[in-house]
Amino acid sequence: MKILLAVDDSKFSEAALRMVIAQNRPQETEVRVLHAVQPISVTAPPQMAADYAPEIESLMKQGREMAERSAKTLHAAGFKADTQVEKGDVRLTILDAAFDWNADLIVLGSHGRSGIPRLLLGSVADFVARNATCSVEIVRMLGRK
Repeated sequence: MKILLAVDDSKFSEAALRMVIAQNRPQETEVRVLHAVQPISVTAPPQMAADYAPEIESLMKQGREMAERSAKTLHAAGFKADTQVEKGDVRLTILDAAFDWNADLIVLGSHGRSGIPRLLLGSVADFVARNATCSVEIVRMLGRK
């Protein structure tokens, strides 16, 4: 089985990682740990290139380190795992990576936003579940606050 594990720097991603380890057999499972860096989409002065942000390389580096930590945890549990860090819309990046890699399952944590925060920030998990071409497992946590 090929599992795409989408991670960010949250306790929800940690729960998703633990779920992958608990529910799957290492000898039958290959995991790709994906972190997507969302480009800043504010209006920039004309002299600045689209998606320019001085901190984007720093965010990419942090994303690589985060993905490597998760892969290291998976390796320690006996899983074959690699990493992928991409810049782009988080929702579409997850879908594209899963499709391109021919994943059987996407696993991601849910931040559990509702009301105005969900309206303003959207729901990555909801979008992925509705648009993926493979199965999706959304890991939710009780007492998420």
